[in-house]
Amino acid sequence: MIMKTNFRTYYLYLILFFLAGVIIIPLYVSVMGGFKHTGELRTNSLGLPIDWKFENYTSLLANSDFWLFLWNSTVYAVGTTFFVVLFASMTAFVFAHVKFAANKFLYNYFLLGLMFPFATAILPLFLRVRDFGLLGTSWAVIIPQIAFGLGFSIILFRGFFRQMPKEIFEAAVCDGCSYTQFYFRFTLPLSTPILATVSVITLTGSWNNYLLPLIMINDESLYSWPMGIMVFRGEYFTDWGKILAYVSLTLVPAVVFFFTLQKYIVAGLTGGAVKE
Repeated sequence: MIMKTNFRTYYLYLILFFLAGVIIIPLYVSVMGGFKHTGELRTNSLGLPIDWKFENYTSLLANSDFWLFLWNSTVYAVGTTFFVVLFASMTAFVFAHVKFAANKFLYNYFLLGLMFPFATAILPLFLRVRDFGLLGTSWAVIIPQIAFGLGFSIILFRGFFRQMPKEIFEAAVCDGCSYTQFYFRFTLPLSTPILATVSVITLTGSWNNYLLPLIMINDESLYSWPMGIMVFRGEYFTDWGKILAYVSLTLVPAVVFFFTLQKYIVAGLTGGAVKE
């Protein structure tokens, strides 16, 4: 029995090391590739740089376009995350605590959005945004991201809210606390893990979104950071060293945000992982 447990632990660690390698190796190649010339990337893609080219990073940090693209992505990501967390938490609070006839129906209706890939809706979405006169603005990116982020966020929030002790809600109601007061004074302060989880998922999804800004934005001053990579691609030549340096630098904010809230993420994901 002990030997069987040891083998199980061995294979578990083996799988975890493999998954870690799948994640770490591309990051390593990206960071180290930013220090290499284009020619060295072809002959020495995995090794350490022979001739360290720090100009790839320093020239990007001195480039005003880099900071502009980074700022645009920050606006898109923070705006999307704020409204998704606000709307999804309010909606999930209603589904978790308020009993009404269409509760199940409306909850399932919100979840229908999870059945359709984002790419399938890009054409009607483009036409709708154009009709509203938002094409070429920041809202053309933020509003669709909010809409597509609500379904999964509502699932996470509702599952977490349903596990909160009912005695708190009953005691608050007996003291004359309204639903709105209970939401702001009790639910949100006790929901730090799920708030952090939804924030990380939404922010990283918006931060890495390439297709939506590509369709909705035609002004270079509003480019997000994934679209900024196109600046380093020419008709006859691509500066891969700068592209990898660019990718490495733009990953830093998302990675820092993730590790800052890491301790809350697991608690948030498992908080509502119970049978209905």
